[in-house]
Amino acid sequence: MAWESRSRANGPRGYLPLDDPSIPVFDGRYSVPHFDAKSEADRFFAEAGVPTTYLRPSMYWEAFEDLGPRRTEDGALVLTLPMGGRKLAGVAVADIGRTALGILKRGDEFIGRTVGVAGEHLTGEEFAAAFSESYGEPVAYRPLTFDEFRALDVPAAAETGNMFQYYYLAEAEFTGSRDVALCRALNPRLQTFRSWLRAHPVPPQ
Repeated sequence: MAWESRSRANGPRGYLPLDDPSIPVFDGRYSVPHFDAKSEADRFFAEAGVPTTYLRPSMYWEAFEDLGPRRTEDGALVLTLPMGGRKLAGVAVADIGRTALGILKRGDEFIGRTVGVAGEHLTGEEFAAAFSESYGEPVAYRPLTFDEFRALDVPAAAETGNMFQYYYLAEAEFTGSRDVALCRALNPRLQTFRSWLRAHPVPPQ
């Protein structure tokens, strides 16, 4: 299916349309519920005509507490994000609030604008390298397919698998709309993945 030619107007639905038989659909109307619902909520602010800045976070670094490297039966450490060689935008949870505060401090400048929040855009290989430094031993990156991820015995695996599929297909748009330099100007304490990992060590699974 030619995902790349789909309309991007509706967030995940532009990349993961509800008539795509390769993905699970939730409640008959959501491909990535926690993204689709937020997109639907945005229209209420627009229709109300209230001064609004739309904040677009990225995947939380804290998600690696569940999705981080796992030790295999032979003792090796492996990171298995379903991102192939594409970049993933991420941010520390604390930096979302700090960036929002930076926007508020700028007065009316950002009214009507959308601000994407990210601390860094990294590939799976780059995440694995950061974990290798943290652990002092090699971490290999072995990306799963989306279906393999959705089949994992973890909470919300199907929805999270759809989320990663969206991140993968929308890589250029998703990372391009999250200007790290702007976020750092708004929040000088913005953390990179390595600085966050030093302050919040993630043990292997």
